[in-house]
Amino acid sequence: MNPAPSPSPAKLSPVVEFRNDVSMTFNKGTARAYTAIHHINFRIDDLPGKGEFIALIGPSGCGKSTLLNLIAGFPAYVPPTTGEVLVRGEPVKGPGRDRGMIFQRYSSFPHRTVLQNVTFGLEIHRRELDLTRDAMNDMAMDLIRKVGLAGHEYKFPSQLSGGMQQRVAIARTLILKPSIILMDEPFSALDEPTRIGMQKLIVDLWHDIHATVFIVTHSITEAVYLGDRVWIFTKGPGTIAVEIKDLIPPSQGVDPLEIQERPEFKVALEAVANEFKKVTG
Repeated sequence: MNPAPSPSPAKLSPVVEFRNDVSMTFNKGTARAYTAIHHINFRIDDLPGKGEFIALIGPSGCGKSTLLNLIAGFPAYVPPTTGEVLVRGEPVKGPGRDRGMIFQRYSSFPHRTVLQNVTFGLEIHRRELDLTRDAMNDMAMDLIRKVGLAGHEYKFPSQLSGGMQQRVAIARTLILKPSIILMDEPFSALDEPTRIGMQKLIVDLWHDIHATVFIVTHSITEAVYLGDRVWIFTKGPGTIAVEIKDLIPPSQGVDPLEIQERPEFKVALEAVANEFKKVTG
């Protein structure tokens, strides 16, 4: 007698899904109404043990940040004007610790030390996570070391450089181990050497946590280095006009300056730049 077949593993819901033509119109019904995005449809499936990095590029005002804010579930963006935004198959109704946001402007609490900034999220969810103060500090210190801030844990943000402040923001976001990380031009205010170092840092950390990452950037080079796929947005109201995926070379463990000299990177960069020009004019 043949044994009964093993049950098939349950199919995971997409990590993020925009369906039924998601749009977002602000001040609807007034003379100040404007539509930031429209006709947005996509699904990002779960890649266990890997995650995926999606880079968003397009002209200013095309709705890239609006897309991130819809995923984050900030109150002014819930629900979308049309369509549905889902995370793990559930409609987004507000923020959650499964989603972390890293902004362009450094958002550290000025009255808290580096260590206290990094433990902030753990403190908010302390009962749910059942953590002692020592456990929270140990977790924070481990991440502080990973982002290169060991020895600075008792300093205040005003005592840190811009790049160091952004490292604090990254550590504070990653401490809760979100499955989705949203990055809105996180490195645009940094000088070029610091920016390059931060790009490599985020790639290395991403491969440690296997999250799905969305990053908005105005740099095509940064998009090609960081992204597994690159989305090019039209002028506002924005929609995703082009996705480039297969040409993008892997970047794990490779210095940003080194990879830019490789033929495959140059091919991908040229392809993305050419499509960007076609889409945006």
